[in-house]
Amino acid sequence: MDRLAPNSHLRLEWVYGYRGHQCHNNLFYASTETSDDQTAPNQQANNKIVYFVAGVCIVYDVLQHRQKFFLGHSDDVLCLCQHPSGDLFASGQIGKDPFVCVWDSKDCEVKSLLQNGHQRGISALDFSHDGTLLASVGLDDHHSMCIWDWKKGRIIAQHRTHGDKVLEVKFNPTNNSRLVTCGVKHIKFWTLSGNTLAGKSGVMGTVAPLQTFLTLSFDRYANVLAGTLNGMVYQFEENKLVKAHQLHKGAVFCMSSCVNGYVTGGKDGHVRLLDLNFNVIQQYNLMDTEQGYPGLCVKSVSWKDDRILVGTQNSEVFELSSRSTDKVSLLVQGHSEGELWALATHTTKANYFTTCSDDCSIQQWSITERGVFSKKILEHKARSIAYSADAAFLAVGFINGSFSVLKTKDLSEIHNDQIRSEVIHELKFSPDGSHLAVGSNDNYVDIFDCLHNWKKVGQCSGNSSFITHIEWSQDGKHLQTNSGAAERLVYKMPSGKRLTSKDEIDKIVWHTWTGVLGQEVAGIWAKYTDTNDVNAIDVNFEQGVCVTGDDFGLVKLFKFPTFKKGAKFKKYTGHSAHVTNVRFTSDRKRVITVGGADHAVFQWRFLIGNEEENETEQVQESESLVNGGAGWSDSEGSDSELSNVGELDSDIEREAEQNYDRFVNKESTQDTFKSANLVTQKGGGLRNGENVAKLKQAPCTGLVLDHVFGYRGYDCRNNVFLMSSGEVVYHVAALGIVLDRKTNVQRFYNGHSDDILCLALHPAKDLAATGQVGKSASVHVWDCVTMKCVSILRGDMSRGVCCVDFSSLDGGKRLVAVSLDEHHTVHVWEWRKGEKLASVRGHKDKILAVKFNPFNTDKLVICGVKHIKFLTQTGGGLTTKRGTFGTVAKLVTMCCVTFGNSEQLCFTGAETGHVYAWKDNVLLRAIEAHRNGPCACIAAVSNYEGFVTGGKDGRVCLWNENFDKSLRSYSIEKSDSLNITGKVASIRAVKIGHGVIIAATKNSEVLEIDKSGAVAILVQGHHEGELWGLAMNRNCDHIATVSDDKSLKIWSVKLKKMISSFQLQKGARCLDFSPNGEFIAVGYIDGSFGVYKCPPSEGNDQGEKLEALVEVHHRKEEISDIKFSPDSAKYLAVASHDNFVDVYNVNSEKRVGVCKGASSYITHVDWDSSEKLLMVTSGAKELLFFEAPRGKRISLRNDVVESMPWSSWTCVLGHCVEGIWPPRCDVTDVNACSRFDNLIATGDDFGFVKLFNFPAKGKFAKFKQYAGHSAHVTNVRWIPDGSHLVSVGGADTSVMIWRNKSAITSTDQSADTPRVQSDSSKFSIDSGDSDVSFGDTDLEGFDSDVQRECEIDFDAKIYPSSREVLKSKKEKQQDDSKISERSAISRAKPREHQIVLSNSKKSSKDEIVGLDLEHVIGYRGCDTRNNLHLVNEGKDIVYHAAAVCIVQNLESGAQQFYMEHTDDVLCLAVCQFPKLKHVCASGQVGLKPAVHVWDHTTLDTIAILNDGHSRGVCMLDFSSSGRYLCTVGLDPDHTLVVWKWQEALKVSKIPTGPNRVFTAQFRPDSDSHFVSVGQKHLTFWTVAGSALLPKRPHIPQNMNHKKQTMLSVAFGIDQLTFTGAMSGDIYVWKRHILSRVVSKAHKGPVFSLFTTLKDGLIVSAGKDKNMKEAPSAVKLWDSELKRCKAFFLENTSKQITVKSCCRTGGLILVGTKNSEVLLIDEKKGSLGKLVDGHSEGELNGLATHPSDPNTFVSASADSSLRIWHMNNLKEPSKVLQLSLSCSCVNFSADGELVAVGFSNGSLKLFTTSTAQLWAQKRDRSAAIQVISFSPDGSKMAVGSEDGSLDLYSLSAGPSLSRLNSVKDIKSAIRMMDFSSDSLLLQVVTGDYDKRVYDVESAVQVDDPEVISNVTWSSWTAIIGKEVSHIWPVENFEAQSASEKRTQGDLINSAHVNPRGVNRIATGDDSGYVKLFSFPATVEDPARGPDEVVVNEVAGHSAHVTAVRFSQNDSHLISAGGEDSCLFVWKCVFN
Repeated sequence: MDRLAPNSHLRLEWVYGYRGHQCHNNLFYASTETSDDQTAPNQQANNKIVYFVAGVCIVYDVLQHRQKFFLGHSDDVLCLCQHPSGDLFASGQIGKDPFVCVWDSKDCEVKSLLQNGHQRGISALDFSHDGTLLASVGLDDHHSMCIWDWKKGRIIAQHRTHGDKVLEVKFNPTNNSRLVTCGVKHIKFWTLSGNTLAGKSGVMGTVAPLQTFLTLSFDRYANVLAGTLNGMVYQFEENKLVKAHQLHKGAVFCMSSCVNGYVTGGKDGHVRLLDLNFNVIQQYNLMDTEQGYPGLCVKSVSWKDDRILVGTQNSEVFELSSRSTDKVSLLVQGHSEGELWALATHTTKANYFTTCSDDCSIQQWSITERGVFSKKILEHKARSIAYSADAAFLAVGFINGSFSVLKTKDLSEIHNDQIRSEVIHELKFSPDGSHLAVGSNDNYVDIFDCLHNWKKVGQCSGNSSFITHIEWSQDGKHLQTNSGAAERLVYKMPSGKRLTSKDEIDKIVWHTWTGVLGQEVAGIWAKYTDTNDVNAIDVNFEQGVCVTGDDFGLVKLFKFPTFKKGAKFKKYTGHSAHVTNVRFTSDRKRVITVGGADHAVFQWRFLIGNEEENETEQVQESESLVNGGAGWSDSEGSDSELSNVGELDSDIEREAEQNYDRFVNKESTQDTFKSANLVTQKGGGLRNGENVAKLKQAPCTGLVLDHVFGYRGYDCRNNVFLMSSGEVVYHVAALGIVLDRKTNVQRFYNGHSDDILCLALHPAKDLAATGQVGKSASVHVWDCVTMKCVSILRGDMSRGVCCVDFSSLDGGKRLVAVSLDEHHTVHVWEWRKGEKLASVRGHKDKILAVKFNPFNTDKLVICGVKHIKFLTQTGGGLTTKRGTFGTVAKLVTMCCVTFGNSEQLCFTGAETGHVYAWKDNVLLRAIEAHRNGPCACIAAVSNYEGFVTGGKDGRVCLWNENFDKSLRSYSIEKSDSLNITGKVASIRAVKIGHGVIIAATKNSEVLEIDKSGAVAILVQGHHEGELWGLAMNRNCDHIATVSDDKSLKIWSVKLKKMISSFQLQKGARCLDFSPNGEFIAVGYIDGSFGVYKCPPSEGNDQGEKLEALVEVHHRKEEISDIKFSPDSAKYLAVASHDNFVDVYNVNSEKRVGVCKGASSYITHVDWDSSEKLLMVTSGAKELLFFEAPRGKRISLRNDVVESMPWSSWTCVLGHCVEGIWPPRCDVTDVNACSRFDNLIATGDDFGFVKLFNFPAKGKFAKFKQYAGHSAHVTNVRWIPDGSHLVSVGGADTSVMIWRNKSAITSTDQSADTPRVQSDSSKFSIDSGDSDVSFGDTDLEGFDSDVQRECEIDFDAKIYPSSREVLKSKKEKQQDDSKISERSAISRAKPREHQIVLSNSKKSSKDEIVGLDLEHVIGYRGCDTRNNLHLVNEGKDIVYHAAAVCIVQNLESGAQQFYMEHTDDVLCLAVCQFPKLKHVCASGQVGLKPAVHVWDHTTLDTIAILNDGHSRGVCMLDFSSSGRYLCTVGLDPDHTLVVWKWQEALKVSKIPTGPNRVFTAQFRPDSDSHFVSVGQKHLTFWTVAGSALLPKRPHIPQNMNHKKQTMLSVAFGIDQLTFTGAMSGDIYVWKRHILSRVVSKAHKGPVFSLFTTLKDGLIVSAGKDKNMKEAPSAVKLWDSELKRCKAFFLENTSKQITVKSCCRTGGLILVGTKNSEVLLIDEKKGSLGKLVDGHSEGELNGLATHPSDPNTFVSASADSSLRIWHMNNLKEPSKVLQLSLSCSCVNFSADGELVAVGFSNGSLKLFTTSTAQLWAQKRDRSAAIQVISFSPDGSKMAVGSEDGSLDLYSLSAGPSLSRLNSVKDIKSAIRMMDFSSDSLLLQVVTGDYDKRVYDVESAVQVDDPEVISNVTWSSWTAIIGKEVSHIWPVENFEAQSASEKRTQGDLINSAHVNPRGVNRIATGDDSGYVKLFSFPATVEDPARGPDEVVVNEVAGHSAHVTAVRFSQNDSHLISAGGEDSCLFVWKCVFN
């Protein structure tokens, strides 16, 4: 009985309650169709409201008093929002993996599931104004916000919002790109740009203080309104607070707007209506209404027409009228916050029940009226309640240990008693009403006499834990209790004496059963469950069922009694957490359940059998939408339909239990291969004198897969298809195979790396999809004609893919795949894009089939072991419905599925042999199709005109279109003419077409059946078990194989077919032909062997036994190898796993010798040609030699072994085969080898067949390898003439024939069978190539520029105090209200003329308030390439410098800037697709570097791509249509990522290796092909779905060219690719095959190539001499690279290195290593300079002219001094190339001289006008750090790195006589300023020590008073009271160097504006230039540095080394240290 779930079921009828606690704004009017009732239009229009409670969303029709339910959630719903259409809603829930449901209120059907966006829960939702987007906010630590394209279920953008909880999110009502979030102590204003979200904190200013914001709305001008905690509504314009309205006395919890105005609700219980001008027009005090009460709190409001909905914290819903304050209707009531446990149903009237809760209320409910009819507030929290027998009284148990008795009629109290100190959890009246039992958590039950003033008359003791349940006997004489310790005790009443007699207890008849313990209810407990998991039970004795409520929120229905644990049940969802109580009503027609934490009361209709509802109201199944869920009658843990099912069919059971876990994966071998590369480069263990050259070469001979025997049928089904050409498509091992039935020729797809498990054919019948086994499994879609991969789908498919299918209605755009993870997850893909559309957990048991509905692409069916499900795709999720069997049949395993001629009709094949016909998810009928086993496969005839089925019974049946008549049946049985394995063929796949039926069997046969019934065999092979045995007949092309499947098969290699097959008595592992081919020796798995007479070559019956000559069983373990002696066949060597080799005399049939001495099992044996020696290998890696036949062990030297003539070489150990072993391998990794002439082939555990030269001496010999086998290759053998190699796969049971051929040429490769690379997450190895990567041997020479690029340490360039960190700090400060719009700062009056003002002083009102970037001088050319582009039809150029991308107009030189990067920009690309020519992409340095996609016309961000790389992004490129973006990282593996940038989706990510990749570029005519080049790297890539397929370059052996490091790439027509090499050569490739080489196209490396396919001309640029007579660094070539035009770059250095070039409209744009950007006119050959900045090296020197505001000077470590003029910043007015690194620079006081300090301690002075040397001096050896001139022009101060200060006199002219020097300074001198009278000098040191010296005496001045009265001529000091607040908060008060270095970022430079003397600019280590008020100090010490900050700007990538104002304050110049750039900022005045 326990195996059956009850025949009755529950239907949810009503839900009482509304969630008002911890939620707000969750109540809405739903839009409805216009009613015919015209009398009350407003009421009709607003008759449906939507809200939620527990895990249920409710649509309540107020007029009809009906509810509909959306039950798609699996936990508490937390938020709800309404779509602009009015009928769609989005709801979000709590949970570990929470999701959002978008559903229709009309039919409560889900429209979209939004998953994988949040953690913990979803707190807020909102639709955009046009309804296309949905915003959601999560409950994770960062309260992340997601913006969804909800129809597609895709996240568009995601961003962290705030550390504190976010309470609401709202879209701007007029703009989809604007939205607002608010919450605890914050409000943020967000802008959505592409896939990025940028937030700004609200600025409060002085209007009102920052506080917690609870709710949001918008006014009619789209300005934000925010309700606050103090009762105010704040009004914002943009992000600035402009007004605050006081509306409520407490918090404003909710606010809503409509066309009429606004409505607000607050904690004060008031609701206020406001007009559009925010004037109050109506207000309601709900506490004063009839239904009101003190403390009423409004949590939700909604205003529509003249009706207002109001939701309260205590779970009421009111409806108000805007026309009158008197019309208040109470629509919904429920219990409020606190737990709800107490429930009792009326004992005499089935219409009533009562509940009590922790909210101290008792509520009486009417089931028919569906509402509360009586309510009372109690003094204490209540936990239990019970009706008396006559229902006159109610007993209530309280949490404080007391109980009360109330009159049912009016709830008046008649008795109260404090009996216990702990909670009263249960109480019950006796059946006759005379006694009351009260159970408490004190472990006691007290008995009271109800007839005698409630006197206590007894006590039940003995329970060791709290009382949970009480039960009275029918006669009232006994009481049973349940306790928390899982005790069930029985007592006599009323005394309370315990009853222990089992016999007496068994005779007791119980009045009710609400206890969860006892033998009768054992089945309600799952195995190994906690005894507290089930909280409540109630039994319907009449119907024999019980209902339970548990801690998992489930209501379950069991049969009663149920004696065995784990009984079958039906389960129902809706409650969100623990269900605390359940009760049947007195008429047993309904069930009431209550939820503890959700406070909800559910009313269920109890239906018997197939009884249906008589009422017209809608009822709805409780069906979860995600993770498999559970329907009302479907429990995955214990399914009602599993009732009384039979045992599984043996084949299905074996298939379901198949283990696909791999101990060795091909993916895991890649690191090993990398190690091999490194070792091979070093010589890899070669001994002196050995042929190194030969070892470096792979064999010149190659292998081509010719034919494969086998088909995978033993654990697969429905995996054979017919193409439109009539060819058959199937699979075995890791190969997809296309077989021509007429010619028996096969084509192969070998892109998989492991066993293929499933196959599907595209509706067009030209593409196939195959899914494989693997830790991270994949699905490949490939072309059945070309055998090329079209797409690879990866992601979240673990263990393997067991089923696939294409959609058909949409032309096959979608593909469904089922993975083998524990949930058998179903994934739906848009396969061409490689984009996953949806996924859902399938079932806990294996899924055997999946099928798209051919009439509705959104629908599909899955079926398998004991289940069938009907799925519907909704947005990003899939909803599921289980099959309903009713009384038609019982649930059995479904093996296959197909559809009929309508959307609703489908058919499934069952394990019983029946075909089930379904309409939607309801079973219509069962048709008997096959007997004695499952109907394993089913297929529809074209246009669904009929069907064909196949079964285990060996029958193939044809059916009519209605599946009610069998048209014909074919029985596939063994016969003389049909040599199949087994007596009857167990059919696994059938397909019909081209006048034939193709059937495939479990035993690996593929058969063709024609109309007459004639059967032909197309394919045969071994089936289940391992295949090890392989032998060659030395006299012909026959091979023999034996397997664990107990069969011996003989094949013809040249005929490509099986010629004989014999059944053995046991599994075999090895065999051998005698030399004359007359005998076969077979070694068995049990340790025996036999010698048999070889059968005739043709026509042997499989049932005929082999004629045994000898059968011996001397060993216990398996025979691993067996071999006849080579000539006479006199002896037979038999090797076993018993560690011995036995030698038998075949003629005498006796053992004549035993070879002993091996310490492990024997693996291989070989005879020498003279039959005198045996070579033996063991599992202990031993190579042993024995004399034959006696077996005496001998030792042989390596040279002797090599010189001996061995009859065969299959031993895998020894000096001659040392090179076949990969690095760090196990002794068993190489399973077999076979030698032919100078070749040796191996088979290994990784599924590879490898070909080596023989001998393979020395470690890690080069090889060619071939994929096809899925796992371990167990054996390989050459046929005698060496024309073919045969390999067998262990687990894949396939036999592969490889054709031997001469060295593969380019024409051979194109002519041979198409192949693709192996599917691997690492860099895969081409079939037919060595495992040594391109360019790792025979490399060319050295180039300093290339070497430097490879060795750049980008980690050192990533600063810990990066701008990202600073931004987050600033955001935090803003969030905490520490930064806002400031009022005027009160300062002390500054001392007069502390700094000398310029002669022409501006008005004091003209203060600098900001800085605008006007020009950037610089271009990054030192370590980048291809980062210059001509745009806008050649009118502008785009490039980058520092952290800025620059758009510069060619005509005017004006610049615009994209400044969103936070560190050095390293790469730049412009999309060439005509519609996207405005799109740029740029990548940067960083720990988590971002790629920015932006518009170069508007400078707006379009997308930001994160989480693709680490360290930095060094190169990127767009595909031809702009769809994809390829990026290359600087991480250790140099990861390559392809993005769908418009959606911010990673298509694929793959590591390329340890060597630097310089560039990757798409073909300009392709979206799927690109090439990457780099250090020892060149790869041709194909984008295939979600995977990248690499192809290595091939250099034909007849082309004598060394492999090169490639630096650049370009493309030509006809699949041509050009790569520039480090040697100066340009390689020309046809596809991936080298066509020719243009030698010495440049004298040095070719750093850049550029071409377009319009005219085919190619620009090459590199490192070369720059002379008219010599080759140039820039050349323009014809399309064939045969003729070129060289360009002489005038006015540049003789040696020039060009790193970037591009070409448009006759113009060539060139970027050099030395930071020059040049423009060449092709026709004229003229040259223009657009940018000329400092090249690589620290830029520290910067000074502005003291009198000319347009002149400034810079000096850098690039040894150049440059004088600039503001009127032309393209290039300097003067350049001095000096021989030393410059460290500082300054103008003299009159500006006539420029002084430069050098790193070697010298200094030079030049005239400004002529740049002539005026003076030079060297008195120090350390670098000169700073130079300062006295205002009177007579003196010069020089500070150095070693702390020396030298004072020079300029009066004597160029002699520079030193006046004084200071040597007591212990640190470097950083800044110096003279006083205005030239008498004092202020010095700042590297230790942040500020000193003042007397200039004449060089004595330090210590008098503070003297110092305070000094007037300084300039101020560059960063230390002092005057500048104390320029420091960041972290080191605001730190004054020592050590403190400042450890507390935040350092300030490197400062300068006070010389004209206004009211601003000081600083440059710091974070790349910021900041502007402060001067003096930078405030009176109030509590106010921080941010009080004086005026402006801060970014753009420099790292430390800003110098800042200087121009003489007239019009500009500020800043210098970047490592970015080597000068930024010219325009000062903005107020």
